[in-house]
Amino acid sequence: MSFEVVSQSRCFNGTQFVYRHISQETGTPMRLAAYIPPQAAKGKVPVVWFLSGLTCTEENFTVKAGAQRIASELGLILIAPDTSPRGEGVPDDPEGAYDFGLGAGFYVDATQEPWAKNYRMRSYIERELPTLIAENLPADMERQGITGHSMGGHGALTIALRNPGRFKAVSAFAPISSPMHCPWGEKALSNYIGADRSAWREYDTGALIESGARVPDILVDQGTADSFLDSQLKPQLLEEACVKAGQPLTLRRQEGYDHSYFFIASFIEDHLRWHAQRLA
Repeated sequence: MSFEVVSQSRCFNGTQFVYRHISQETGTPMRLAAYIPPQAAKGKVPVVWFLSGLTCTEENFTVKAGAQRIASELGLILIAPDTSPRGEGVPDDPEGAYDFGLGAGFYVDATQEPWAKNYRMRSYIERELPTLIAENLPADMERQGITGHSMGGHGALTIALRNPGRFKAVSAFAPISSPMHCPWGEKALSNYIGADRSAWREYDTGALIESGARVPDILVDQGTADSFLDSQLKPQLLEEACVKAGQPLTLRRQEGYDHSYFFIASFIEDHLRWHAQRLA
């Protein structure tokens, strides 16, 4: 099904769209934001995906990161999907917690009830949405990059590692480096996937790298003043896995930066230039 335009706004000589469509994977309406740069008027251009973190929708990155200016200069389409299914009948955390359920799909395909019917964000991002983008937008799907923040950084890294060759550039901002070894990840994976921790490995960056998955290189920025650094994000686990496996990684610890979109806005230009060089 084609995208329905929810809104569109002129932005740095391109257009910022928000689209809506009915997802076959989640069984719900889904929204996504897409910035189309001016270069797309002359033909297909590269695509960079941004996967957002806990509590976010397609709006957070779109309005807070300040990415459109540099995407316009570099000629990049920016795709920002929602982070979970939503709508009537979609289950949420029974206690209303922010770190599970609505806004917290964790980019997995749930296998446990009541989550399995709707929480299929892995298949939505890996299979359904790329097809729709190729059919509806001026996107060169042979030149794709992927990045994300926090839960979305976990999503970007694991999706790239599970789909070798699809993404020519991979980066992340303050990713959940090992969901198998932090409270956010343990809660999400045990509820969505079940108690068998071996089934969690396909959703853990370090485990995927340990099992032989590779991408050409990875750029990660992590703020040293991030309140989630030691308890949830644990970049040292990513660093250790990459060193042990010989997976190229540039991990930059940014002094004094926290977990907010002020951090993302400060370094989004670096990331988009990293992607553009590899998508040229």
